[in-house]
Amino acid sequence: MSDLTQLEYSRTQSTETDSATSDETRGLIVTAAQAADDRKAVDIVLLKVSEVCYLADYFAIVTGFSNVQVRAISQAIADQVEEEWGRLPLRTQGLSDASWVVMDYGDAIIHILKPQEREFYNLEAFWGHAERIEFSPAEEC
Repeated sequence: MSDLTQLEYSRTQSTETDSATSDETRGLIVTAAQAADDRKAVDIVLLKVSEVCYLADYFAIVTGFSNVQVRAISQAIADQVEEEWGRLPLRTQGLSDASWVVMDYGDAIIHILKPQEREFYNLEAFWGHAERIEFSPAEEC
């Protein structure tokens, strides 16, 4: 059986488990978005990419305005996801430069970019055919 056939077969075998896992992953990505919002991230976009991508089920794309803010957003996300979901990222890349940090949770991938990188790579356009998840940042009092 080819790898692609095996992947398709295994996906059809666990629809109930996938539904529960998908709900948990959706919760994780919303938690990440809330943590990013708490650190003043802007342009928070959540995408359900499971139908168009095999890399993950959800992407979060957020903007921070400085290297320090990008690192702070990353740390806030890691802390909040660990606290609420008991999960650490499988890997985190880009912290040393901090112009684009990628946090990989396996089924959820979080991109934290500075404005120049976000505009240049335009991930929303690349994954534009994915379903957008509604997220409303907290209003300041």
